[in-house]
Amino acid sequence: MKSAVLDSYAILALLFKESGHEKIVTLLERAAEADTPLLITAVNWAEVRYMVERKTSAQQWKDVRVKLLGLPIEIIPADQGLAEVAGEFKATRKMSLADCFAAALARIRKLDLYTGDPEFRHVEHDLRIQWL
Repeated sequence: MKSAVLDSYAILALLFKESGHEKIVTLLERAAEADTPLLITAVNWAEVRYMVERKTSAQQWKDVRVKLLGLPIEIIPADQGLAEVAGEFKATRKMSLADCFAAALARIRKLDLYTGDPEFRHVEHDLRIQWL
């Protein structure tokens, strides 16, 4: 199995059992079987944290964080190369900066990006988007 990039939308769908969460469960199972982690940028990880805390509580985030860190997910730091490509997307597309980081990681690694966020319609001709 080839890895894939997860947008914060995909993780939040999983956590809150929103539309498309079944796809992410299946993807995580396949990733675990293949010992191939799925990728999320540190910027998108930050989004997951603040959204969980806003919807629930800081204590709930602590519990969720432990569970997420036990899944086959690798958090990719936002280095200069990733920032350059994210900046290019931000300069030319109407997308949040965090979404630009997810798109940049998918482009650099040549991986599918899993999301349900409609902002990614702006890059669906540039990337392989797997819609939830």
